[in-house]
Amino acid sequence: MQTSNVASRTPAGREINPVVVAYTAISSVVLVLLMLFGLALRLAQAEWLSLSPDLFYEVMTAHGAGMVGTAGLAGAGVMWHFLSRYVRLSQGIFITNLVLFLTGVVMILAAVFLGGFGGGWTFLYPLPATSGGVWDPQAAALYLGGLLVVGVGFLLFYLDAGRAIIAEYGGLGAALGWPVLLGTPAARLPEPTVVASTMVTLVNTLGLVSGAAVLAASLINLAAPNVAVNPLLAKNMIYFFGHVFINATIYMTVIAVYEILPHYAGREWRTSKPFLWGWTTSTVMVLIAYPHHLLMDFVMPEWALIVGQIASYAAGLPVLVVTAYGALALVYSSGIRWDAASSLLFLSMFGWAAGILPAIVDATIMVNLVMHNTMWVPGHFHFYLLLGMVAMIFGFMYYLGRERGAAEGALDRLAVWVFGLSGLGFALVFLYSGKQGVPRRWAVHLPQWLAYDRLASLLALAVTAAVLMFAVRFLVRVPRLIAMR
Repeated sequence: MQTSNVASRTPAGREINPVVVAYTAISSVVLVLLMLFGLALRLAQAEWLSLSPDLFYEVMTAHGAGMVGTAGLAGAGVMWHFLSRYVRLSQGIFITNLVLFLTGVVMILAAVFLGGFGGGWTFLYPLPATSGGVWDPQAAALYLGGLLVVGVGFLLFYLDAGRAIIAEYGGLGAALGWPVLLGTPAARLPEPTVVASTMVTLVNTLGLVSGAAVLAASLINLAAPNVAVNPLLAKNMIYFFGHVFINATIYMTVIAVYEILPHYAGREWRTSKPFLWGWTTSTVMVLIAYPHHLLMDFVMPEWALIVGQIASYAAGLPVLVVTAYGALALVYSSGIRWDAASSLLFLSMFGWAAGILPAIVDATIMVNLVMHNTMWVPGHFHFYLLLGMVAMIFGFMYYLGRERGAAEGALDRLAVWVFGLSGLGFALVFLYSGKQGVPRRWAVHLPQWLAYDRLASLLALAVTAAVLMFAVRFLVRVPRLIAMR
């Protein structure tokens, strides 16, 4: 017999932890700042803003690293808020992660804008140590050290989540629903939030350990250049970490869909065997799909590239299918109340589903050889991160405000429409530019590319304005969120 304890473990009173509010508020401010950085990059490529190449790559580095980290911070806030309803998490660890994150961010910004580090968020070995004089080793060490500090904070966060889940469910396998899948009598049916949190805890712990190891090795190489690292091994470790971490941000924030949409639709999101199979399959696939980032590295073993291509096709589909189908089934004929929160969360299902398609296209080896170093790649990840993950984050923010009775108006509804339409247009311009062969990561563009850059700049301005509206609306509600605990 399968049993669920949702009703008994989900409290009627929705207490909002002030640390969750801090996570969310900081994430909203940083997201706006980093989107302004991204807008500056597009304006520079469009020749509407003058940026020196050195400054362009510094801003690009801060934008890339910052967006990955901030997505993780916002996702951690969503995950902690809902997971704490089912297991006993440590608030001390939650605060420690935030402190380490902010410390690491200060180090990274200092390395970039004071030290001139512009090696990109991927910090590929041995680039940090071989800048050709553009930045000195101290700046590289500060940047790598900042990433390591941020990573340690997140690792503590996931270790605490794993501890709490094991204490409540008896093991990570049980929290993923494996006894239910195996037909174990009286198996406990885990809640969707617990399943997603367990998957993220498993994969991101492995990813963060890999990232921390290669960061530590790179720091040692900076201090003692005679201590070399195998470049291919380092690249595999970096992209394993990066691929897992950025995917985990979506898997954390989708918890908001599982918890909030049922609240609006007046229906329960039920855990089913297809749901459990989807999450278990994606747990494996997300760990082995990362070689699609290395398809142009011809020294990679051929079998690894083939596995990466096949896994890339399947990695996101199981969870995406059960989640998108579940959202449609939940909303259909439900009489759902549409406001900013529910609209953004439902939009996120489209952003995630549609955005993953160009990623699958790029993961095809023969296509990758032509498209990987073009704007197609930032096109696909801006698609599913902007219209998927970011939409989930701001849907969560609006939900917190609604929990405390905050009113919405015409400006909120307008901002949602502007965000959705301009965000879609922005991503499509990226993709079309890639189709036309426009390269990515170039500070200076040829005249025939400027039309794409200028259209993208206008759309980026619109989507940034919408996100600014979201952030301001949340920030003015922060005192109310804290006062009404």
